[in-house]
Amino acid sequence: MVKILILIGGHLCTAPRAQKEAETLANAGYDVIVGGIWFSPELVERDRLLISQQKYKFEPIIDIQPNRKFINYWIRIQTRIAKEVFRRFKLFLPELLGYGTRRILKYAQNLQADLTIVHSESGLWIGQQLIAQGLKVGVDFEDWFSEDLLPEVRINRPIHKLRHLERQLMHECKYCLTTSHALAKSLAKAYEATQPTVIYNVFPWAERSQIDKKICDRQNLDLLSIHWFSQTIGQGRGLEVLFQSLPYIHQPIEIHLRGNYPESSRRWLEPQIPDEWRDRLFIHPTVSNGELLSRIAEHDIGLALEIPYCFNKQFTISNKLFQYLQAGLAIISTNTEGQSEILSRYPEVGELIPSNDPIALANAINNLVNNYPKILFAKQAALKAAQSQLNWESQTNIILRTLEKAIK
Repeated sequence: MVKILILIGGHLCTAPRAQKEAETLANAGYDVIVGGIWFSPELVERDRLLISQQKYKFEPIIDIQPNRKFINYWIRIQTRIAKEVFRRFKLFLPELLGYGTRRILKYAQNLQADLTIVHSESGLWIGQQLIAQGLKVGVDFEDWFSEDLLPEVRINRPIHKLRHLERQLMHECKYCLTTSHALAKSLAKAYEATQPTVIYNVFPWAERSQIDKKICDRQNLDLLSIHWFSQTIGQGRGLEVLFQSLPYIHQPIEIHLRGNYPESSRRWLEPQIPDEWRDRLFIHPTVSNGELLSRIAEHDIGLALEIPYCFNKQFTISNKLFQYLQAGLAIISTNTEGQSEILSRYPEVGELIPSNDPIALANAINNLVNNYPKILFAKQAALKAAQSQLNWESQTNIILRTLEKAIK
């Protein structure tokens, strides 16, 4: 049986794209192992629940949970050293890209999979090393790694090294995926290579049958409800624009934000909320993968407010946009090139607005909230788009054909 190793940079439950890829390949008869990193006991339990229901295996190659004190300390100190060496001397060590990078490479070398597919920055370096040893490697550009993050963070990142690794894998990996046609074209142009195969970050239509129809988030069902979610509630995700738009929204509505909410985010967020909105803006913790669709489906409008402060944000498509479609929400999306790719093709699902424009956001919300037939039509159109084309079932044959070519 053909053995496939998929390498991710963290917990399985926080890597929905790799989950779907692994499930697709395992269901097609491949022997699939996903290798990742454990650091949060809460997320470990979600990982275990996920893997108990799948044909593929999950291997926590690096386990730095708090109860593993010696390993935790040693792995983390290696990463700190790598960061300090780069900051002071601009010398690259692979641990700069992620925890235990060389240990993960050793695992991949010992496994000798027929194809190793990398999904993270550390995976780029691991893939380069495996290629040098004559092993087959695939790459999924979930993000444009060298063109990501805010400018102040990029100062201490090995940008030139990342670009070198991206260029090499773009040219040498026959299994090469990315998330949008906008990103595929930009990568191909930047590295003078063939365009990667586009696999949208859509979700299985079959999951609709698992919606529990409970009301857990909303407080007043007489008001329309807006939903936004991310791994972390914080800056640089468009929330600033949402708060600035609130004084211009004319109708009472509920706003629900979901994500990890550390104290630093609380100190940043709460002063921005106008007093008159404090009893209608709610913060919710993250939920398991199995529950997320149910919670999103409670609401009426989904916000995808990505700000194109870097090429990665400009060309990728937010996962939340596809999950809103699957849940049947009307969408308000900023007009990044990636998100415009979907909203221009399916304009009836909602509103496309400029980024960093609170007046445009308020107008889009008012246009939907003040016209219930319009919002109902948008919600129906979202479900229709998700059912007919923007679902994972429509992507599986593309993945399998790409894989077959790569391993022959």
